[in-house]
Amino acid sequence: MRVPKSIETYRCWNVACSRMDLKVVFSALETVCEENISTFSGSSALADGAVNQRLVDCMKQIQEHSRALEPTVASFTAVYHHYDFDAETPGNGYRTLIKVLHSCLLHILHKGRYIATNHNSAFFRADHNVSEMEAYCSALRQLRALLYLAKRLINDNDFGQLYSLQDLDLSHRYVQEYSSLHKACFYGRCLGFQFSPSLRPFLQTIVISMISFGETYGKHQSGLGLAALSLLTSGKYVMDPELRGAEFERITQNLDLQFWKSFWNITESELLTGFSRIASYPVQLNLTLSIPPVPLRLPLASDSSLSTSVSPPLAHWGPGPVHMRLISHEIREGQDSEELLAFSDGNPPSASPSYLTGLQKQPPSPCLLIHFHGGGFVAQTSRSHENYLRSWSKQLNVPVLSVDYSLSPEAPFPRALEECFYAYCWALKNCHLLGSTADRVCLAGDSAGGNLCITVSMKAMSCGVRVPDGIMAAYPATLLTTDASPSRLLTLLDPLLPLGVLAKCLNAYAGAESQAVQPAVGSNSLRALGRDTTVLLSQLTQGASSWIQSFLRPTSRIPSQTATGSQSTDSNPNHTSPPNLQCHVDYPDGFQPLRSQCLAVVQPTSCPIIRNPFVSPLLAPDSLLRGLPPVHLVAPALDALLDDSVMFAKKLRDLGQPISLTVVEDLPHGFLSLLQLSKETEVAAGICLEKIREIFQQEKTKNCSVNTRRD
Repeated sequence: MRVPKSIETYRCWNVACSRMDLKVVFSALETVCEENISTFSGSSALADGAVNQRLVDCMKQIQEHSRALEPTVASFTAVYHHYDFDAETPGNGYRTLIKVLHSCLLHILHKGRYIATNHNSAFFRADHNVSEMEAYCSALRQLRALLYLAKRLINDNDFGQLYSLQDLDLSHRYVQEYSSLHKACFYGRCLGFQFSPSLRPFLQTIVISMISFGETYGKHQSGLGLAALSLLTSGKYVMDPELRGAEFERITQNLDLQFWKSFWNITESELLTGFSRIASYPVQLNLTLSIPPVPLRLPLASDSSLSTSVSPPLAHWGPGPVHMRLISHEIREGQDSEELLAFSDGNPPSASPSYLTGLQKQPPSPCLLIHFHGGGFVAQTSRSHENYLRSWSKQLNVPVLSVDYSLSPEAPFPRALEECFYAYCWALKNCHLLGSTADRVCLAGDSAGGNLCITVSMKAMSCGVRVPDGIMAAYPATLLTTDASPSRLLTLLDPLLPLGVLAKCLNAYAGAESQAVQPAVGSNSLRALGRDTTVLLSQLTQGASSWIQSFLRPTSRIPSQTATGSQSTDSNPNHTSPPNLQCHVDYPDGFQPLRSQCLAVVQPTSCPIIRNPFVSPLLAPDSLLRGLPPVHLVAPALDALLDDSVMFAKKLRDLGQPISLTVVEDLPHGFLSLLQLSKETEVAAGICLEKIREIFQQEKTKNCSVNTRRD
């Protein structure tokens, strides 16, 4: 396959970055530290003597961390290639941790040079720049702790293995250690330093929105009132990075699953999806369907003269309809039929026979793309993924059927799998209604949807029905446990996928939280826009008053539940372990990471269902994986689930299965939904598109060879 020029350029840029010598960085950092310590020690280089001393103390601590980290980094770079998928695909959690450390060191180096050069300028903001340096010093200290944890993983795991699947004690200690580690420094001034610069404003917006949403969460207000209050309270978090970091740490450690469902489902609102549709490719058909639960008969893959029965979804509450969305850039034969429109559930956007009759119809496409959306098994629908689904339909010139499966914790495993498998079988049987002959069928999904692509294919093999012609899974979850791996250490600093949130989603899908979580109340829905104007004005006034008062109360600057923010130096006693906190990892003498004063509530995944192969395909026996269609995995290097993709790709390769793995740099989990935000996400989404195109263009009788690449 010919790689587009933009992808070639992207690849060359990443290769150049990856070759930067860490020894040079450490040497330059030592020089910068010495220069700043010499300049500011015992002098009044800065007008404020206290700020002067803070900078000296901070540079000494950075120097100490840097000297301790250099040999540790060297030990990783000597062995981390053994954990790659292959020599052409250099990617695993150990490499990523070193890359994140590299990014942090470069930020410190840049800031240190800036301070040394510009401190005499009349426009130099001493307190701001020293606070920046202190924040990165705290981040460096926490990254040092993560590398010690990663070193423990290398020592305790089998050679070449990224997960400690059998060492439950190690994974339990990892969760306990995560619960007490200080995280606020990664969400304040250092927020998103490891990602592409073009994504950092978006990440700041997400973090501030989540904090503001958390302040108003649970209050009985309309969606408009909730949004208004959130907007009014967000200003203080823009102006105060330390407060932002401390509040985000508190929220991610203690709020319940229903909060995360409510926040993520904001992307389902008419306002946001409306903007997304305006910026996306126009399509002639965007039809929501509700398929009744009736048994289906499909031919056996081994002998088409024989058939087998496929039952409708039954788990937990018995038969129920399966909801889908059909997106097509062009109207094709069958899509305007009364039979298909009879399945329309009436929710906008819909289509009427009179509207469709006036459009020129294209012949059925030989290809059909079936999509399962992400959202941690607990949130979102096809609506919030329309931006890239419309693009796929346009650029591939195929109809796209996206399945709106039931969500956890109200509908835990196996309900979602049953609905997705039923939708897949229904699409095969009724492809003529969807504008396709289904000569080539591809399953595509991201995150949780990637998991469902794999497990639906496994279920198709188990039931003897036709398997799809290929799978494109972006950053899939293949191991739904809290088992320790180097990439999962990134959950300490990932604003989109903290470990506490990941564990809640996994436990919800396993059914561990199905009894504890109550259904969402209507007051949290953004559709409730009909509140009385007087009440809304009252809410706006109250929110504005609270916002102004928050700046007039200096005692409310940092919440007491968390460790002091990044403005404090590492020697601050508030950064040591809280009383009665037991350290679960043996660190080198003289070193301790910063500790949070409020422990995270992380429930390890102990439910036996988690290790069911249809939940965690990485644990599936060889017999369930042999016969899978070609699988194309696309994973971000900075994703906490990177090791899921690497280990699953290795397992399929060792079985002789057709598999490709592409690792993209500098992007977070969920990059498909960020398609329109940056050039990097656009290129990465283009890689996913090319993998789907490859499945459609591949000859049916041709065996797919193992193909690997890092972009």
